[in-house]
Amino acid sequence: MGWIISNLGTILVLSILIAVVTIIILVMRKDKKQGKSTCGGNCANCKMCSGCNRNISERP
Repeated sequence: MGWIISNLGTILVLSILIAVVTIIILVMRKDKKQGKSTCGGNCANCKMCSGCNRNISERP
């Protein structure tokens, strides 16, 4: 019990970070299921253009 009390600040910060990362991952998964992407749509300047699954005719 003494260890928990002496490290309470670290435990709280770690808990908050875990919660934030979990929320970010859940939002990213939700966006991916809805077809949203972080792609900016600028294939001409994209190094991953050949590996992108977007159709070129779907550019914004």
